[in-house]
Amino acid sequence: MVIPAVDTRHRVTLVGGGELRERDLDHALTLAPVLVAADGGANRLRALGHQPQSVLGDLDSLDPALRAELGNRVVHIPNQDSTDFDKCLARISAPLVIGLGFDGARLDHTLAAMTSLVWHGRARVVLLCAGDICFLAPPQITLTLQPGARVSLFPMAPVTGRSVGLHWPIDELEFSPDATIGTSNRADQAQVSLSFDAPGMLVLLDRVYLEQVVNLLPDGPDWP
Repeated sequence: MVIPAVDTRHRVTLVGGGELRERDLDHALTLAPVLVAADGGANRLRALGHQPQSVLGDLDSLDPALRAELGNRVVHIPNQDSTDFDKCLARISAPLVIGLGFDGARLDHTLAAMTSLVWHGRARVVLLCAGDICFLAPPQITLTLQPGARVSLFPMAPVTGRSVGLHWPIDELEFSPDATIGTSNRADQAQVSLSFDAPGMLVLLDRVYLEQVVNLLPDGPDWP
């Protein structure tokens, strides 16, 4: 059993070493006030005048002077078989995590972060990306969207599901990353309901829906 390095009843903003915009960080902190860095994300935070409560990772990117300054807030996890994002998700116990700085700089890091959402198996993690938000679909969720809003579904594993309110219903489709995917679907109604039989489906929405999703996920069903 992994003992959490961060154990809180509050939502967590987790910052990686990728591209980070100050306005995005400020917005995330209004929704998730506990600030944690994944390795080199602490360098990004320092440049913006912020200091994390904790820094987790293998520490190969953390500035040595900053590491010394942060002292026991730094948790070294020397495992090269997982990403720093994986390490953080495994060691944060919180109602919800908003991840920033895990996209934009390198495409392989973006793909790795999206893969981590599925590996970790928790639906209560939301990536705030340059133009979208991305999260692992929980067993069931109902979203309030503008009619015509894009609802992209990308399977990271074989998965089936059902929908109400989508222009192209997903019922009876067998999704998989090497066959049927669900990008660029759209809402036909003000409410869109999605349900899935197993973890593996990523949901991508316009970032204007961040606050709604952050408020929905902690109170909804999650994968065991």
